[in-house]
Amino acid sequence: MALNFRHEEILAVAKESGKVTVEGLAEKFGVTQQTIRRDLGELCDQGHLNRVHGGAVLPTGVINLAYEERRAMARQEKEDLARDCAENIPNGICLFMNIGTTTEAVARNLTNHRDLVVITNNLNVANILSGTQNNEIIIAGGILRRADGGVVGDVAAEFIRQFRADYAVVGVAAIGGDGTLLDYDYREVAVSRAIIQNARETFLVADSIKFRRHAPFKFGHITEASHFYTDAPPPQPVADLYREAGGRLHIPM
Repeated sequence: MALNFRHEEILAVAKESGKVTVEGLAEKFGVTQQTIRRDLGELCDQGHLNRVHGGAVLPTGVINLAYEERRAMARQEKEDLARDCAENIPNGICLFMNIGTTTEAVARNLTNHRDLVVITNNLNVANILSGTQNNEIIIAGGILRRADGGVVGDVAAEFIRQFRADYAVVGVAAIGGDGTLLDYDYREVAVSRAIIQNARETFLVADSIKFRRHAPFKFGHITEASHFYTDAPPPQPVADLYREAGGRLHIPM
């Protein structure tokens, strides 16, 4: 009973401020930080909150989290699945990479690759790979979204359509219960759609939190990805759809 009450109070604080911290809640309720982490874990599992570094935030279906909050969410899970993805990308190929903290994690694992042509609308990906040898980095033109270094809009989408890449590494803000790929900015959706349409194979990279998030704009479906790199099995209906479509699921051991 006391646990349920504390959960309700935690949600009330989150709704008022948008975010709660482990340290602040432990002080407020006079309990250990370990107890609060357990509470937040249960609330996140139920879909009431999303975990971020040091605490949790309210899930939103209209506005994305701040860039640094997104970078902190599921940090280790992203690194593990990104490493798995990068190991399956050969040298000497042409590669699209879209906006997202998970695609940036993949880029960090590509710094020892050689002879890549990387076409991206993600300035952070470009910066990560700019110091590598024997790789060519091509940045799409368009509208710069300063909040996260993304280049978006119709100009960027048209730029992408000039190329035919071997692979695309595609991140996503949310994945619907029917396998729909979702994002928050319609200008970004146009670019991600162009990337999928102009790649021979698509590598979808998304941690399992994406199945508990919501976003308003559709840009594709999980069955369009030949490979899906994630950290936990997808919900069964989505897993069944993906398997029936012939997709290959990768979960790091």
